[in-house]
Amino acid sequence: MTPKERIYATLKGQPIDRPAVTPIFMAWSANYIGRNYRDYYLDGDVLVQSQAAVVRAFNLDQISAISDPWREASGYGMEFDYPADGGGIPKEHLIRNPEDLAKIKPLDIETCDRMKQRVRSVAKMAADFGETHSVLGWVEGPMAEYADLRGVSETMMDLIDKPKAFMEAGEMIVQNAIAFAAAQIQAGADMVGVGDAAASLIGPELYQQYVLPLEKKLFAGIHNAGGTVKLHICGNITDIIKYMAQSGADIIDVDWMVSLKKARQDVGSDITLCGNFDPAGVLLRGTPEEVAQAARECIREADDNFILMPGCEVPPATPEENIRAFCPCKGCLIVEELKS
Repeated sequence: MTPKERIYATLKGQPIDRPAVTPIFMAWSANYIGRNYRDYYLDGDVLVQSQAAVVRAFNLDQISAISDPWREASGYGMEFDYPADGGGIPKEHLIRNPEDLAKIKPLDIETCDRMKQRVRSVAKMAADFGETHSVLGWVEGPMAEYADLRGVSETMMDLIDKPKAFMEAGEMIVQNAIAFAAAQIQAGADMVGVGDAAASLIGPELYQQYVLPLEKKLFAGIHNAGGTVKLHICGNITDIIKYMAQSGADIIDVDWMVSLKKARQDVGSDITLCGNFDPAGVLLRGTPEEVAQAARECIREADDNFILMPGCEVPPATPEENIRAFCPCKGCLIVEELKS
């Protein structure tokens, strides 16, 4: 079966020849073709070339437009310094006082260079891989984007002191995210990843009351545009994953500190889980044999409807042999097990 068939059979609970494998590559993939992380997220052609290289080298099932969290923030007007081997550093946050909330307004993707660039990258990926592979677009989730624009500490305070302002801003953020996702789907993405990492920092009550309703609207909008939804909240989501399962997401990424067995119990059998061995403690610092064993344990614990990857991004210094230990490519230590 093709990689795309494998992923969608997984989502439907149908038989597959092996688990799909979709690691999150960003800086590592840039380094793999001799470029740095800044090149990767600022140059759409480098992003496409980097992603194509790792998909082919490691026989991955999905090509991804994930890059950095600042594309929408740039569209809203934030400015950044861009170090060669790190993510963008905001010069200042967009929302510093209540009056600044008016700056969260409808975005025209055609005039937002970094957002438009992602759409173009998706189109190039789809042209080369869309027939055989899943093409993953990406948008920021409502809490993550608010935190990008406001600051993480300030966002936490707003949830307590100014929840109405958070929700009003969140509604506009969601509408812009739906439009951004729809543009990527029109360009050829079959799936859209939604990064809402800041949500792992709050408890289940705040998540249910403020974040979940916004995520539901965003995911419904993505579904209406014809896309599948993958929800990525890195960090310890043990206390909120059962509510994440109510969001409408088709796939939920599970970071390494969360028990896959408990996650399966909490979300049920219909949602596909994706994860989840430790990207630093195991993938970066372990031996190939330790990586392969961790992958085996994930496959066993998650049961059916499961996609294999590290819990979060592949660290830039990860040895190639450790990646080959779990990816279904030449040198894989579990390739026959993956097929079965």
